[in-house]
Amino acid sequence: MPDQPSLLFDAPTCRFCGGDSSSPNHWLTCDGRQGHIEARIVETPPRPPDDFDGETYVRPRDHDRLFAQLAKVQSAMADHSWHTLPELELVTGAPQASISARLRDLRKPKFGGYLVERQYVAAGLWEYRLVAPHPVERAG
Repeated sequence: MPDQPSLLFDAPTCRFCGGDSSSPNHWLTCDGRQGHIEARIVETPPRPPDDFDGETYVRPRDHDRLFAQLAKVQSAMADHSWHTLPELELVTGAPQASISARLRDLRKPKFGGYLVERQYVAAGLWEYRLVAPHPVERAG
């Protein structure tokens, strides 16, 4: 019998859905519902960016605080489940307005370029989830 590579190792297997994680559009079909514990382990906080954005941002005063918030929000969202701002406030200890800003930051390429989905719940309440288990490559 000729030596053949195992089919199990021909393509990287996603620990969440069992699909081919090297597929360019894998994140579109992987819902990340499997392996919540693994998601918390493999997700790492983004590296500190050069600077955050905003007219009132002062690096010596704000950078460490905002980066800590960003890492906490990313960690809380690493389970790829839906979360409301009040839930994230309880988990992170950050104000809801700051959490909303950090979710917007996570969408930016310099903070990882993550896909963050949102959906309306009721009475002005929205929920959010980090869909991609890894940063999404952005064109252009």
